[in-house]
Amino acid sequence: MNLMRTLGIDKTLRIAVGLLTVALVAVVASTLRDNVVQAGDPAPDFSIQTAAGRSISTGNFGGKILVLNFWATWCPPCISELPSLNQMAAELKGSGVVVLGISVDKEKNAYDGFLKKVKLNFDTAHDPEGEIAFDYGTFKYPETYVIGRDGKVIEKFIADPDWMDPQILARLRSYAR
Repeated sequence: MNLMRTLGIDKTLRIAVGLLTVALVAVVASTLRDNVVQAGDPAPDFSIQTAAGRSISTGNFGGKILVLNFWATWCPPCISELPSLNQMAAELKGSGVVVLGISVDKEKNAYDGFLKKVKLNFDTAHDPEGEIAFDYGTFKYPETYVIGRDGKVIEKFIADPDWMDPQILARLRSYAR
């Protein structure tokens, strides 16, 4: 009888250890997954100070559509995209669409030097550790998120679109209505 009880306890312990192992693997695997924000997802919260010294967070855009652009001075597609993004920001100023560029440059001098040479029509901020980009799952630059008044991502652009494309402008205007 002791042998039967020992076998039963041994089997129960093996099952318990197996279940705990599966649970541990599931927890570890879920933490290793990249969090990639897509259209329809809630936009991750952030708070950052712009180059002009203004504090900006996800919730303080006053009911406007936010075009959140991640870029860097060392990124050729980012630099080639900036003229049309800049023009789009000027074109849509006052329409309910606001642009925020977040630079992931490690070197503050590169970021500051770039801003001295190029006049931008939108706010920019410097996030040298790329923490905000990481929260969005951004690892390719440029990457842009259009965030609605409800805090959800409406559209996501990977690469450097022509922001003055009439279809893009029309969509952005329609989101702001």
